[in-house]
Amino acid sequence: MRRAALSIPSNIAEGYGRKTTQDYIRFLYIAYGSTCELETQLLLAGDLGYFDRKNISGFQSKIGEIEKMLKALIKSLENKHLSKIPDFERGTLVEDPEGPRGESSNP
Repeated sequence: MRRAALSIPSNIAEGYGRKTTQDYIRFLYIAYGSTCELETQLLLAGDLGYFDRKNISGFQSKIGEIEKMLKALIKSLENKHLSKIPDFERGTLVEDPEGPRGESSNP
């Protein structure tokens, strides 16, 4: 459970640090998968008696919030017409050379 929980923000951060929007989205999907993994492990832990039902419902609610935020961010990035990526040297966002869905704008 710890590994899955730590994987969520780690993948978000790693994806943000990548060069393209497509890479960022890929890592957001990995983070989303980790939320699903964490929720499954939480339910199994409840079934095995490690947590009581009151605690599980609170955790499930928080996991659900994280899932919704990740889905919204993924959708927003996938639908963006002009993708931007961080330019760490300038401290700003610049146009993604691979376009809004990772398609190269150069033939």
